[in-house]
Amino acid sequence: MIYWCRQLPTDGVVRVSRKKERDRREGEHGRDRFDIDAAELPDWVADHAFSSGGYPYENRLARKIYERELYRLQIELVKLQDWVVRTGERIVIVWEGRDAAGKGGTIKRFIENLNPRRVRIVALPTPTERERGEWYFQRYVANLPTRGEIALYDRSWYNRAGVEPVMGFCSVEETAEFLDEAPKFEAMLVRCGIRLFKIWLTIGREEQLRRLHARRHDRLKHWKLSPIDLAAIDRWDDYTRARQTMFQATDSSIAPWAVVKLNDKRRGRLNCFRHVLNALDYDDKDVAGIGETDPLIVGSTFQDID
Repeated sequence: MIYWCRQLPTDGVVRVSRKKERDRREGEHGRDRFDIDAAELPDWVADHAFSSGGYPYENRLARKIYERELYRLQIELVKLQDWVVRTGERIVIVWEGRDAAGKGGTIKRFIENLNPRRVRIVALPTPTERERGEWYFQRYVANLPTRGEIALYDRSWYNRAGVEPVMGFCSVEETAEFLDEAPKFEAMLVRCGIRLFKIWLTIGREEQLRRLHARRHDRLKHWKLSPIDLAAIDRWDDYTRARQTMFQATDSSIAPWAVVKLNDKRRGRLNCFRHVLNALDYDDKDVAGIGETDPLIVGSTFQDID
């Protein structure tokens, strides 16, 4: 499957539609060929993947440093869960981001040493015919945590602001209604005592292409490459516009978004965990051991991102 992309000096690559590609054809200045089925990545992807999207570091975090810091933070996550169970707190963490941004791997490390009876991953399939006839938030409400639980949404109600409008799975009116209702819905969750975190994982354009290509050619991971992932290659700009509209409508003081750069998965994961841990006052908290989040990696929706 071949795609033609237009390179930009700061944001990496923006997908050009197949129709435009046919109209202009090869040879046009600034175009580059990306074939996800080719055995090798093109140089323009391989050479710029890590730095794409304005990533602030030149090198990945060393594995030894990552494993040492991850161990410390996972100890704190165990303490956090003990506190949640003892006090009856309820925590919801919404993980969102572009395809191949690293949501699944980050969630896996988050729960790795937690009691599975008290933490749940909510990764809902395509809605059934019955669910399509229900209130949009209904199936997500059914998976909210009870007292003493942590629920991690691997994608969430924000499908209605991202993949659904971009892929044509809902109407413009349905998206507009969602963007109006989501802040009110989240305010209700917070007012009833749920600790709500919304984390957007962001990666650069070339880094996304590199990861999708790796999935295509890894026999252990090719199941991760869905038709929606392939379609995302063709809709980078559409997703960007949808994301910005979503941020403008749903980034509130009561339920703010945190944007985490994840070109380097190691740095990104550590900073996701620090973001959550630093926000909660649980028992026996080791503030020095957690450390501060890196402002070059974790920011708000108003900062420049992918």
